[in-house]
Amino acid sequence: MTTARIDEAAEALIISGTGARPEEATLTGPRARVQARITGGGKTWKATLPLRASRWGGAELPLPAGEYELAVPGAGLETLELAPTLLAGLRIAVAGAVVSIAAPIDPVYETTEGQSTLEERYVAQTGGTENAVFFESFYGRTVGCNPRAIDRALAVAAPGVARYWSVVDLSVAVPEGAIAVVEGSPEWWRARAAARLLVVNDWLRHRFARKAGQKVLQTWHGTPLKRLALHRPGFDPRRMAAVVKESRRWDVLLAQNTYSERILRKAYAFFGRPIWVEGYPRNDTLVTGDAAAVRAALGIEEGERVLLYAPTWRDDRTEMVDFVDPEELAQQSDAVVLVRGHSRTLAAGRDRVGARVIDVTGFPETSQLLLAADALITDYSSVMFDFSVTGKPMFFLVPDLDHYRGQLRGFYFDLESHAPGPLVHTQDELVEALADPEGATAYAERYEAWRAQFNRRDDGRSAERVVARILDQGYVAR
Repeated sequence: MTTARIDEAAEALIISGTGARPEEATLTGPRARVQARITGGGKTWKATLPLRASRWGGAELPLPAGEYELAVPGAGLETLELAPTLLAGLRIAVAGAVVSIAAPIDPVYETTEGQSTLEERYVAQTGGTENAVFFESFYGRTVGCNPRAIDRALAVAAPGVARYWSVVDLSVAVPEGAIAVVEGSPEWWRARAAARLLVVNDWLRHRFARKAGQKVLQTWHGTPLKRLALHRPGFDPRRMAAVVKESRRWDVLLAQNTYSERILRKAYAFFGRPIWVEGYPRNDTLVTGDAAAVRAALGIEEGERVLLYAPTWRDDRTEMVDFVDPEELAQQSDAVVLVRGHSRTLAAGRDRVGARVIDVTGFPETSQLLLAADALITDYSSVMFDFSVTGKPMFFLVPDLDHYRGQLRGFYFDLESHAPGPLVHTQDELVEALADPEGATAYAERYEAWRAQFNRRDDGRSAERVVARILDQGYVAR
């Protein structure tokens, strides 16, 4: 007989049974895996599975929400049942060999009626009353990008300002001194209304009711190659209406460069309001950061060559593209391969595994990965405009170039004639380009022209300038 229970004090799932003691027990989800400590033997045994884990050298945090496979070979798990239990950092239920983990929100608030009640309370709430900033990055899936860099600079310049971070669950670590608020919880709705300033890098999505004195800084999340918003192929009146409705919620828009300023203003019909062209705060670390420290956190040995594969997402698929076999690439190039899926593919699929392969899709800050890498392999992702701050080689793996350019999105300029690195169409071509010592020299002139156009303001002080503007405008008080 096999049973399951929750040890709330230890925040662990305990599986116990009779008979032969199993050799191992694991809990495996899309972005996390934990192993049990097994005790006992003879007539009974116990497997204690932690419900918290540490990644990238950080603090132990609750496991990410999702469905996990519980494996205890020979234990007969098909009969396990455990009603949902709310812990400090998560909510867990067990049914057979499947463990469901959710954010720690009282189930009453997850119903349609519960969320409607919270929204109605939010709409009626007097807001903009707290000297606070509400941060959100990629819908709370990560705590990174431009909002993270602004948070860091704000904490130094105005330590008295409260900093709330919207997160999908408590597996997402927030900066020191900040307060995590789980999306959809009563605390989330309250903080979203109370904060005088919202700093976001994507759409606000949930019904947003501007409060008196409340401002929204939209940092966006990349200089665009692919067409955005009103510029996307095809005429869709609903999309156009949604774009205009969303952009009217923003008071200020941040742009990395004047090229982006022109495109974003038109793509989002952002007329009559300011765009701050200050470089990207997230890129400050590419000038001032410590690459060795990032490599150490990732477990990469000194002297290793590091390749970062970071493709963008595709409108016609939910998972990351599979144009690279990362383990094979590591062997072919004698390098450590970092695999970085887009934020929109974070919930789909599982971490890639293999010898000398590290899946960093869940790593909080892309800019630190760019800092750690010796070369970037991408396709149409805006990371190309960030990585060029470093001056290190870039390679563009684009087997679906014609389809992406002609049918999915379209481009603002011709990548083939402007790219500061070679365009390749197969992994073999990529390996050949990576091994070419003259490759970087051949693109040196293009690379310098690229940096002159896109990286003039990426000087390591972008976040400082943005925070100075925030304080000068009185969006929050020191």
